[in-house]
Amino acid sequence: MNKRSATIRDVAREAGVSVASVSRALNGQSNVTEATRERVRAAAAQLGYVPHVGARNLSLARSGAIGVVLPDLHGEFFSEVLRGLDRGASAHGFQLLLSNMHVDSELSAAAIGAMNGRVDGLVVMAPHLPPNLLAAMLPPNVPAVVVNPVGEVPPAAQIVRVDNVAAARAMTEHLIDIGKRHIVHLRGPRGNIESDLRERGYRDAIAAAGLTARVLEGDFTEEGGIAAARTLIADRQGADGVFAANDLMAIGVVPTLRDAGLNVPEDIAVGGFDDTPLARLVTPALTTMRIEMVDLGLDVINRLVRLMESREPDAPYLRLPALVVRQTTGAAHA
Repeated sequence: MNKRSATIRDVAREAGVSVASVSRALNGQSNVTEATRERVRAAAAQLGYVPHVGARNLSLARSGAIGVVLPDLHGEFFSEVLRGLDRGASAHGFQLLLSNMHVDSELSAAAIGAMNGRVDGLVVMAPHLPPNLLAAMLPPNVPAVVVNPVGEVPPAAQIVRVDNVAAARAMTEHLIDIGKRHIVHLRGPRGNIESDLRERGYRDAIAAAGLTARVLEGDFTEEGGIAAARTLIADRQGADGVFAANDLMAIGVVPTLRDAGLNVPEDIAVGGFDDTPLARLVTPALTTMRIEMVDLGLDVINRLVRLMESREPDAPYLRLPALVVRQTTGAAHA
């Protein structure tokens, strides 16, 4: 081989590593082992590989930032996921640039569009955006990981989903298993895909058990949980279980029921969703579905970095939350 014509692919083949690993090793990036770096350098020296200066400068023309666009919803879930995102970004040498995505489609487009040219990669949490609208908003030249999208996304983007249906079904089945037969679901906002999928899982389990479904409207806030609990107290329809679509609403439900003289879980058992830190700290401690939110954020960043290097997305990834039984259903279970 003419040594002057050696390419980065030749070096990768000689060293037995990927093209992305060659690029990281020769550009002095930290996310490559010393053994790999030495193997790449030896292969490059043997082949006489000389990086193209223009191409190398272009490849290093990074902003050093990862954009994160999330819904205009506040609570521990997003703060914990952001903690994982920040930890992962720091490990890879990136800073986070945050923006809120509003329900209004024009404001959502502006939030995503503002990231174009300012970030090397993009994390989008868009549980309320129709797929055609999301596809139109995503900058085609920015690698993106989309978390819990409503439908399909452009093929160049990476998808990470939580299995909301299976998890909601598992929580509802747990309430049935401890003897509850009049289980109310407190759902999240309309138009939010996570809310819709959790309601579907609840209805699947209720139908399979031959029970009657009852759904109350909620908004993912503690105040929404308090309002729902007051509705249950006032209507006297004999609810003996509540599955709230997130922990914050469940945390609003429990003290409101107890203040009205109802025992939790003997009179009404309560389950939540997410396993936020507060779920472990309230009294009684909350039974919930654990997502491992910090780990989810870390995983999203790792997948985004791989996508930024290869431009080839992994297969869509599905995470299944785990049931964590605590006092709001545990005493009844015992």
